[in-house]
Amino acid sequence: MMAKVATRKTVKSAKKPGRAKRAKALAKARKGEAAKVKGAKTRAKADAKASHGALPQWTSAEIEEAFRRFEAASPEPTTELTYVNPFTLLVAVVLSAQATDAGVNKATPALFALADTPEKMAALGEDKVRELIKTIGLFRTKAKNVVALSEILVHEHGGKVPHSREALEALPGVGRKTANVVLNTAFGEHTIAVDTHIFRVGNRTGLATGKTPLEVEEKLERVIPAQYKRHAHHWLILHGRYTCIARKPLCEKCIIADLCKWPGKTIPA
Repeated sequence: MMAKVATRKTVKSAKKPGRAKRAKALAKARKGEAAKVKGAKTRAKADAKASHGALPQWTSAEIEEAFRRFEAASPEPTTELTYVNPFTLLVAVVLSAQATDAGVNKATPALFALADTPEKMAALGEDKVRELIKTIGLFRTKAKNVVALSEILVHEHGGKVPHSREALEALPGVGRKTANVVLNTAFGEHTIAVDTHIFRVGNRTGLATGKTPLEVEEKLERVIPAQYKRHAHHWLILHGRYTCIARKPLCEKCIIADLCKWPGKTIPA
């Protein structure tokens, strides 16, 4: 009996250093003391090295620790696109291609007030949709796709957004990334939609390097622990959008700075 108690104490104490390290890393990031970025030339060389997949590999323990921190900092992350149901989410994601979420969110309230179902969107027509979304880049093509996909949803899917990658990717204006976002956000699937932000984070940190978004996606699918896959997409995209930004990452505020393999920063002792 005594031996069992001792074993439990040993296991419990072994977990404390991990929690302490996590808390320390989060505290440093909040204070802007997590790391310091190096000069522009050094950063450029570091990004070039990262783009060639030449960074050290993360261990499974480091990967798990990174996602523990993401979860601690933001337990329930979600998309920044405004939507009211799976259909409006699908439309918003289609409209967000080569556009910002903020820009899309400015246009969609008026659109969704008139058409929040495939039937209403198809009835609204391409001309009206085009007028409502004209502030968004590529609005002509997007209006055509939104009306066309709405008609397909009505005629082939009973007015419902399909819960399958193949059916989603068959819709006009919908590629793998859009399908992954819808499957993850609307249906809770453990998919990862690799956009420019996640592609950058995967390569720059060394977490999942690849020459194409699909390569990065497949590597992330392999290395991310199962319990974190539900929210991994949003953690990574938000990290790339607000911390690991393109020109000069905010390493001083990065909660995984000590785990990241990017040589363009300096970790304080």
